[in-house]
Amino acid sequence: MENHVPVGVFRTWVKYIERGEFPNSRRFYAILRCNHCDNAPCVRICPTSALYYRSDGIVDFDKGKCIGCKACMQACPYDALYIDPDDNTAAKCHFCAHRIEQGLEPACVIVCPTRAILWGDIDDPASSISKVLRDNPVTARKPEQGTKPKLYYIGADQHVLTPMAHRRESTYMWSDVIEEDRVGGALATDSQVAYDIPHSSPWGLKIATYIYTKAIATGLMVMLSILMLLFPRDLGPQALTLIPLLSLFFLGVTALLLVLDLKRPLRFVYVILRPNLSSWLSRGSLLILAFGLVIILWILWRNETLIVPTLLIAGATAGYSGLLFGQCEGRDFWQSPSALPHFVFTAPQAGTALLVLLMPVLQVHGGIQSFLGGSLALWNTVVTLIIVSDLLQRHTTTEAEAAKSYLVKGRGALPFWTMTFTLGGIVSTVMAILYSASLNYNYGLVASLASLSGLAVYEALWIRAGQIAPLS
Repeated sequence: MENHVPVGVFRTWVKYIERGEFPNSRRFYAILRCNHCDNAPCVRICPTSALYYRSDGIVDFDKGKCIGCKACMQACPYDALYIDPDDNTAAKCHFCAHRIEQGLEPACVIVCPTRAILWGDIDDPASSISKVLRDNPVTARKPEQGTKPKLYYIGADQHVLTPMAHRRESTYMWSDVIEEDRVGGALATDSQVAYDIPHSSPWGLKIATYIYTKAIATGLMVMLSILMLLFPRDLGPQALTLIPLLSLFFLGVTALLLVLDLKRPLRFVYVILRPNLSSWLSRGSLLILAFGLVIILWILWRNETLIVPTLLIAGATAGYSGLLFGQCEGRDFWQSPSALPHFVFTAPQAGTALLVLLMPVLQVHGGIQSFLGGSLALWNTVVTLIIVSDLLQRHTTTEAEAAKSYLVKGRGALPFWTMTFTLGGIVSTVMAILYSASLNYNYGLVASLASLSGLAVYEALWIRAGQIAPLS
């Protein structure tokens, strides 16, 4: 009530779990909220610096700068941020900073009838809170994330603080569970959630499609540059005109998808005008802008001096998403070292597949056609090996293992094994090799459509898998 939080979203909430079997069962509680970390990943990833550190250590939020990109929700390991349905900006507990400035206590501390919530200056060794921390064993949530959280628990059951440590049934004590809540797995079979808040997936089909269209846009220019190096005098005006125009089109779709996914789309210019250069979302936006300018130069001035800059900027534009998802520190599956090479190599894969599809209108000779068929087989093989190696390795956290399980044997397994691995990997590669050897366009058509379809399905599955485990 103090902060006028709308019904249905939560700055602070109490999670209940039950452990044991009747009659030897107990209910455990934990109050969950922003940890006001000293090393807050939400501050780093915010592209407009809407999240920032105050001098008193509170991690605060400026609604006037927020574009509603939801990146902070992915970066926070504690599920502390949400989208305010009234103004479509992110929001979270700010420790009642407006009260602290007046020498008052946070509202939650005031209303707690048993003084279960303690607060104070932990940097002052003489403070009462420092004495409590010295005299009691305390637990923090996910200290392994390196966020340096400043919220500690005295006597909390570890199961209630560990999201993957208990079963999630289809009902709570007083209600059905929202479908998106039914995620994850249990480390302990005698523990189940009795009540919790919804765990949503902030990013969906728009983000998956943006990854896909960006791969096509960058891949087209990568392959055009390679063709200019290997066949400098063999590309006719059709290819030199159509490829940059298609790349610019798909880059425009990419930018449009990013803007449409914002909760405050009219503020998209803040990413350029007020950039937080520690955020790969902000850096990526600048790379997209620079790449667009390079494509326009290709359209206006077809010169070999553009080849190296194009390869560098196109590669950086393709690969930055791996670093962006790496900043989403709340999603362990996206922290895989394979993310960067995946985004780098899916670009030439997608670009080559589209060029093979367009062979009838590009009007290039058989040598280029054969080269593109062999290239598509190569890129398919590399991308498939990257994906499979990531799924074969044992991930270090239960959250990442749950995401892998979703792809390998869970709800995502059927589309992954049929569309991505079999169609987009094996079938497309075989057809690309046959096309390269015979120059029969029917083989190339099947190879390109299979490759593009398999990649599109995997990007959607990868986005979903990363968000399958609850953060709190």
